[in-house]
Order: sequence, then C-alpha cells, then structure tokens
Amino acid sequence: MITSLAIAGYRSLRDLSIELGRLNIVTGANGSGKSSFYRSLRLMSDIAHGQIVSSLAGEGGLDSTLWAGPETFSRAVREGTFDVEGLRRRGPVSLKLGFSGDDYGYAMDLGFPTSPGNVTREERSKFLFDPVIKLEALWTGARMGRANLIAERRGPSVRVRDAQGAWAQAHTSLAPFDTMMTHCADPRDGLELLVVRETMRNWRFYDHFRTDSDAPARRPQIGTRAPALASDGRDLAAALQTIREVGASEALDEAVADAFPGARVGVEVQAGACFEVRMSQHGLLRPLSAAELSDGTLRYLLLVAALLSPRPPGLMILNEPETSLHGDLIPALARLIAAASGASQLIVVSHCEPLISALAATCECREIVLRKERGETIVDGAGASAWVWPRR
Repeated sequence: MITSLAIAGYRSLRDLSIELGRLNIVTGANGSGKSSFYRSLRLMSDIAHGQIVSSLAGEGGLDSTLWAGPETFSRAVREGTFDVEGLRRRGPVSLKLGFSGDDYGYAMDLGFPTSPGNVTREERSKFLFDPVIKLEALWTGARMGRANLIAERRGPSVRVRDAQGAWAQAHTSLAPFDTMMTHCADPRDGLELLVVRETMRNWRFYDHFRTDSDAPARRPQIGTRAPALASDGRDLAAALQTIREVGASEALDEAVADAFPGARVGVEVQAGACFEVRMSQHGLLRPLSAAELSDGTLRYLLLVAALLSPRPPGLMILNEPETSLHGDLIPALARLIAAASGASQLIVVSHCEPLISALAATCECREIVLRKERGETIVDGAGASAWVWPRR
C-alpha cells in the first residue's frame, strides 16, 4: 500500500506531499488543484509504461505543466526569450514525482535538456523543450536513505544493487527520454525495479465514463472475459458477466439492488458473440438495453463493474465518480466504494459533500482537503506528509 505521494513543480502543485490510507477522499473547492493532483497520478503511472515524456508533450510540453509561480520560467517561454543558456544562468527547472510505501519508494526528477557551450544554435536538437529524465531513485521502505537505496539513475548512468548488496552498473548510456523502470528491470539484477514497475502498471484509473448516446458501453460489443473494466467502459457487458461467472454474482446483485430496489442486471448474447447489457426493473414489462438506460443508471453500472473487479488492482483512482448520478444513488455508491477498499487501495477525487459524508459514515477514510494559497495548492491539516527528494 502507498503511504505517501509527492509532487513538485507540476502546475499549481509547487511542493505537495500527502499521507495516504486505505481509502482516501481528495476534495477541495473548484480550482484548488484536484484535477492537477489527479493528472499527476496518471503521469506517475505513465512512468512504468515508458510514456512519461510523450504524456507531458500531450499536455503542451514541460514548460506548460510547470508550477506557474515566480520560481519558473513560464513568462520567458511565452515571450520567446527562454533558452538553454538562460536556464543554466537562472537555475534548474524541475518536475518531480514520487511515492513510497512500506515496501518500496520511488522518485523521478525531470528537467530541460542542456547543450555543451560549443554547440551552435543550428546544431542543437529540435527537441529542445522535450523534458529529459535527470534522476531516478528506488529504495526500500517509506523513506529514502543511503543504506536502503537499491537503484539509482543519474543522467545516462544507472546502477543497481546485486544479490550481495553491492552496486553493479546496469546502464551507461540510457537515453534521456527512457526510464530505468522500463530499460533496467530484470528478474536477475533488477528484480525490485521489475516488481515496482509491474505494481505501477497495475494501477487503475477511472474518470468520466462516457454515457452519451454514442458511448461504447451503450452498444453491443464482442464478448471476451474482462476481469478488469476498460478505462472507457466499452466492455461493460463482458465485465459484468465475468463478475457473475467468477463467483461474485451475489455481490453484483446486491450492488444493483442497493441502488435500484427490485432491479437486476443481466447480459444477452447476440449473433456474432456480441454481448449487450440488459436491466430488469420493477414495474417494467421488459428489460431495458444499455442504449435505453439513463446516463446516471449507466454510469452507476460502470462503477459497479469497476469496483467489483475479480482482479482488483493494488491502487484504484476514481475521479469525480458522482458525475451525473442522482443524489439517491450516492449512499449506494459510497457503500460500494467502501466495500471495494477491502481489496484495493482507493483514491477518490470528489467535491460531492454527500459522497464524502456517506463514506465517512460507512468506514474509516482519510479526507485530504486541498486549497489554494497565493496560487499554490496546499493540504489542510493532517493530510500532509514529510518527504525528502533525492538531490541531483
């Protein structure tokens, strides 16, 4: 289980560190930094998939995602006066992402590329504003120290500890856009990197399921076993049927009946092995297809499929799960989330007070309140945790 998360230099998160529990509610007013917090978690997951640089590029590049306070060079970038020499004169730009738990901790530090002084402007790389990975560190336990560091990357050089605890060189020329997570994880010499990488790849994110008339979940789809619901919910029917066939049929029926008394969800197999959701409700003469369900009903079924997964992840993150749900469904959703936290660590990002109150009433949960102070997102009260970043 992750016990601490840390983000520095990302949008409004100048230097944020948060202590986590088994079930966590991240809340705050509009504009307090909840969306930036959620996106930073996705960036951490992208590290394990080798996509951190491309993901940042998709957000407009490193200069567009940096903390926008006076310590960065956003204004110089906008005005066209930013260059590598100016960066060296004014200090390093840094975007840092990290987490730790009882078993392992990991941190990454990204910055802008630098060029030798004798390189002309014409000889420089055209990818001048692509972020480069300056440093990575992997350690055992909750806090990093010299004794428990087990893998370290500085520039192109990566070293890992071998089975005897001695340092061994794992890479000498790792590209600045590649991470040691994907290029140095090895069952023999980089086992810990492999374990942490696969753990991060198993994180599951759900945010804003599509429920419009053209949503994939509303149309019949080819049915194959789906122990984990797709992030867009396209395999909803297959995921529900998988839950029913692996022995969680009773939990599925209870979750549906909790929100819609007397209702039951089934799956119909059509020609071509296509699966389609069917929902029987009290008072209706025939079951409704997914195409006929209201947005709120469909979204609730998507959340049921996600939270009752027969292959629960180590960490699941839900972003505003209450969207389009009627207030009457919030208590049932809270009970569903609370039950799922027994199998997975959950982070729920929400500003829905009824959901927060309902979760607090059903189980012990950690409420993390974000607020803005002079443009910076900070954590109220006991939500913050102590964190020390590796130094370049």
